[in-house]
Amino acid sequence: MGAQQSVNAGKAKVDMQLDLTHMLCEALLLPPLRSSGVALAQIVGRISLKHPSLFGRSEKLDVILDKGINDSNVVVAFRRPRPEWLSQQSFVIQHSMTPEVAVHGFPADNFTRSGSRGINLSRLSFGLELNEPATSNWTSGTSVKFEHIRPVNNQGRSIARGHDGFPLTCSGNLHDNMIILKQESDYADVNDNSFLKVHFQMEQGLPLVPKSLTFNRVKCAVSKGIKLGPTFLVTSLTGGSIVGDMAPYQAFAIGGLGSVRGYGEGAVGSGRLCLVANCEYTIPLAKHLEGSIFMDCGSDLGSARHVPGNPALRQGKQGFGVGFGYGLHFNTDLGQIRVDYAINAFNRKTIYFGINSSGGS
Repeated sequence: MGAQQSVNAGKAKVDMQLDLTHMLCEALLLPPLRSSGVALAQIVGRISLKHPSLFGRSEKLDVILDKGINDSNVVVAFRRPRPEWLSQQSFVIQHSMTPEVAVHGFPADNFTRSGSRGINLSRLSFGLELNEPATSNWTSGTSVKFEHIRPVNNQGRSIARGHDGFPLTCSGNLHDNMIILKQESDYADVNDNSFLKVHFQMEQGLPLVPKSLTFNRVKCAVSKGIKLGPTFLVTSLTGGSIVGDMAPYQAFAIGGLGSVRGYGEGAVGSGRLCLVANCEYTIPLAKHLEGSIFMDCGSDLGSARHVPGNPALRQGKQGFGVGFGYGLHFNTDLGQIRVDYAINAFNRKTIYFGINSSGGS
């Protein structure tokens, strides 16, 4: 949901868009954050520039800028034309600045919120992406990129250690460098009565430059949906593991929307391992209205102590959390409007409001 304006300039097309829903659900958590400007801080604006034939040979240039009060993301992608039966190549440069709340933020209000400690991540990357031709149910992509990651404070100054004196990088210096080989694969089998979706992601840190991080990070998510008469049951299981060199910001953060509802972002735990299970049962109530009950649970499987500096222990994260609740879903032309009411293991309640612009189910 938002406003969008397109302008044609020769062969180029400029799309200007104000996106009010990208992080709106986090802005409207109840109980509200104490910061009076938090709702405005979650609004993200987007400007995109698309050129369909940069050098007259159907080369595509995409420039995307996402800007909020506390974070930003800039992506420049150049795509060369290739036959559809070959891998599609893209040269991508990206820079992002994001608050590091999920790992270094502190849980508040019985873990329903995550407060900031003034640590942000500046991430610069560039490299090559290859998207393989899609088969009947599979899509896959491979990328090789160089990443330069630098922790900074709220004033934009590089920092190597947090407020408690523990290092924020793997190297112990002001930045980390890494060359990452990344493989992603997706499987989807969808019909009127059920669906099965699998997402697999593997990142391998390559020791090709001095002091670069060498690691293997794997994450897999499987979701299954089954129609039971007029109702629908969806279950999902997500697991991850990282071995080798590791910086705290690479830990798997557990808790929050899309993980374990009823908790703040990363408030359950952050570790080298993660396991998250979700179950949601949807019941039609009216023509465009659905009700649901859900249960989420997640664990770091006791791996928090293996994260450098053990930030989860210092912030009192439990390492395991359960949330459950119910919600209402309104299917509209703008998409599906969701209102979810969640309760965590400390009997603290949170309301989430969100809009899925891809439409209702």
